[in-house]
Parts: sequence; structure tokens; C-alpha cells
Amino acid sequence: MQALTKKPPIDAVELCFTGPAAKRQEAVDLLRGLGFEARETPSKPWRGVLPFADAELPGVFLAGARYREDMTQAALAQATGIPRRHISEMENGKRPIGKKNARLLAKALNVDPRRLLAV
Repeated sequence: MQALTKKPPIDAVELCFTGPAAKRQEAVDLLRGLGFEARETPSKPWRGVLPFADAELPGVFLAGARYREDMTQAALAQATGIPRRHISEMENGKRPIGKKNARLLAKALNVDPRRLLAV
């Protein structure tokens, strides 16, 4: 039987700021005074970090919104009139959501319908 192990406490944090270029050096100096060090790290676009293709994002968002509302696919199907099988296919990227279904799903999940449409 494996014993539970504790993670060591984190001694450092990494911060990222966005602001006016003219104030960069002032911000760096203030943070250095607090014990931080400045390091240049290249930023990555958020789409490049996600493990999903653009076509999969609406389905992933649908599944996440459904999870957030604590609904099963069956409960969402009942609330929207969309067959459960179709909801499953939409979440898995095998079926496009479409404008009509996006409006129905968005109303039931309390989200913006544009988030459910292909990017």
C-alpha cells in the first residue's frame, strides 16, 4: 500500500504583469525591492497551450458549463429538448452545435450562446 506524501511548500511564485511599457522599469525596481527577480520568459498564446484543437473548443466549453451547473447529459437533454445522444456527440466534437441548439443550451446553462459556436 502506498503512503500518502505531502508536497513540499512552494518557496517561490512566478508573476506576470501587463501594463504600460513606460512604467516597466519602475515596476521591476519596486518588485526587486520586495525580493523578486526579473526574468524574461516568452509568453505563449493560450490556444497553443490547450490540448484541444479549435474545432473541439465549443464541445469542451459545453461539457465544462454542464459540469459547472451540476447537470447530467440527461438533465440537460430534458431541459433543452435536445436528445442526450446529440449532446454527447456535441461535447465530443462529432456533431456541430449550431445556432439554434447554442441558444437552447446557453439558456439552460446560463452562458453566452456565442461561446458554444465554433471559433
